[in-house]
Amino acid sequence: MGRLEGRVALITGAGAGIGRAAAILFASEGARIMIAELKPELGEATRRLVGDAGGEAACVETDVTDEAQVKRAVAETVRRFGKLDVLYNCAGGSIAEDRPVTEVDLHVWDHTISLDLKGTFLCCRHAIPKIIETGGGAVVNMSSLAALRGVPTHIYSAAKGGVISLTRSLAATYALQKVRVNAICPGFVLSERVRGRFGGGGEASVVARTAKRYPFGVGEPIDIARIALFLSSDESRMITGVSVPADGGMSVF
Repeated sequence: MGRLEGRVALITGAGAGIGRAAAILFASEGARIMIAELKPELGEATRRLVGDAGGEAACVETDVTDEAQVKRAVAETVRRFGKLDVLYNCAGGSIAEDRPVTEVDLHVWDHTISLDLKGTFLCCRHAIPKIIETGGGAVVNMSSLAALRGVPTHIYSAAKGGVISLTRSLAATYALQKVRVNAICPGFVLSERVRGRFGGGGEASVVARTAKRYPFGVGEPIDIARIALFLSSDESRMITGVSVPADGGMSVF
């Protein structure tokens, strides 16, 4: 029996990268998956991959910064699959325009806080009541190494630091309703977006230079998806309110 056998998972940002890896992995462990994705064509591609692997998934177009769309995604999950056990807030990310606070344009603040912090808040706002109706379950939020170390992407760091605090607060609030809430703090992960933004080839590339700084190397999407699977399953039933560094050792050096 799979570790998520019989459960229903809503995964945001599952059209690519870590979210896609998680959708396929969760399905392989018995979960039925709702893919909440801003770009429908990417969500459909993930749905096909889940199906090719023998799993069951559906897609709903979702902008996590829009409360009405988030509410619809949660409602569609319950309508389609009958319940909700797991929320994995994977949608988010930094943008190239992020700068120190004395230099950054305010639109970067508005965009990043909305996507990374407000989006997580909205999904928890509407999904947690449905998880409680199921009898309990798990929420996994995506934070970042940038929330654990001083880095010059100030706005992204602030947003992801907020995710850690929100995670801890939610865990304390909903523990008696048997909802566990944890966060993952990835370091540099070689998703499609990162490869496209920084380039993935050659010793002189940003990826290659960055990899040399990580004691255990940089991650792949599946590395983070496996941690999300653990936090979503009964294997982690004693864990709530924590933020797991998944950064190849960078946060301790």
